[in-house]
Amino acid sequence: MSRLTRGLMGLTLSTLPALAFSADNVELPNTLAMTAYGTGSAGYSQMVSIGNLLQNEYGTSVRILPGENDVSRMTPLKTGRVPLCACGIASYYGSEGVLMFADENWGPQPIRVITTSIASFGLGVAVAGDIGVESPEDLRGKRVSWIRGDDALNLGTEAFLAFGGLTWDDVEKVEFPGYGRAFEGIVSDQTDTGFTMSVAPPPQQLAASPRGIVWPKLDPADKEGWARLQKVAPYFQPHTVTSAAGDYGKDKPWVGASYPYPILVANASTDDALAKSLIRVFIEDYDKYKDAAPGNAGYSLDNQNMQWVIPFHDAVVEYYKEIGHWTDEMQAHQDRLVERQRILKETWDSYTASNPPSDEDAFGKGWMAARAKALEAAGMNPVFR
Repeated sequence: MSRLTRGLMGLTLSTLPALAFSADNVELPNTLAMTAYGTGSAGYSQMVSIGNLLQNEYGTSVRILPGENDVSRMTPLKTGRVPLCACGIASYYGSEGVLMFADENWGPQPIRVITTSIASFGLGVAVAGDIGVESPEDLRGKRVSWIRGDDALNLGTEAFLAFGGLTWDDVEKVEFPGYGRAFEGIVSDQTDTGFTMSVAPPPQQLAASPRGIVWPKLDPADKEGWARLQKVAPYFQPHTVTSAAGDYGKDKPWVGASYPYPILVANASTDDALAKSLIRVFIEDYDKYKDAAPGNAGYSLDNQNMQWVIPFHDAVVEYYKEIGHWTDEMQAHQDRLVERQRILKETWDSYTASNPPSDEDAFGKGWMAARAKALEAAGMNPVFR
């Protein structure tokens, strides 16, 4: 028996008293397995609460395999050992075949969204509160952290700079070996910024330090700024953040940015009945689980971004059509994303069949070049190069 199988068999969620009035037309298996972030994460807690609901309402036992990193969370989905992953933004990187997925063992994955959560927190560049920064353009000439080996954090910082019309050439890049070390560097006045989640411990520590903290405003009315930001990192979206380190809250929100977390994804080939049943439960049983774990309110229908960067599962689209929550514009966007996945898969198959370099770095560079060329030929933004 594999370690994965033992882990899945060994983790059974607790149950709560049964609730009435379940969603109709739900067809779920007796046992449902998924991967998620570690046991102390918000994503894991949320999936536990959903598991309690499925157990009590539908008799489905949910087993969660916690993964310590993106690869460990997504490998079981890739191999078909689990049908679902409560992932982070790495699900987007996987669908694009970039960063850690620009590897001969990965490539672009046929990932489809079931649902996502947008909660009260945000994601962005935290800035020391003693240097007079109010918006991204004020970062010109300031010390900006760059984390070795962390493409996602650096890309997020680059996107925020782009909002202000800046690049890395317009700031003083300060390199750090890790995320936590960068925030230590802000407190000790070695740098001025760090990319993070607005409620994470490091920005809380910065807020309590003598330097204080500020979250630069990203005006949603600044269409040109947002266009520049999303050209670098299209998964960001405007968000009024009511949970953030520092002097921020419901009465004084940070007008900033976020992207979904967790992102509940499946493969395109995942059973239609499972996908449709899950989205039905998330939407129609919302009142039963919305207060069961921090962040669950983010799964409401109103919080779903219907034109994001990963296509929905076909059965999810079918459900939204049935309830009248689907437009021609959404369908056109969905079609473009599905076509993008098709182009990426065909390009990957062609590239890997062309006797590419065996060296890891050379393989990745060759793939990224082929990928960009194919997307540009189709009139699509490669985003990653």
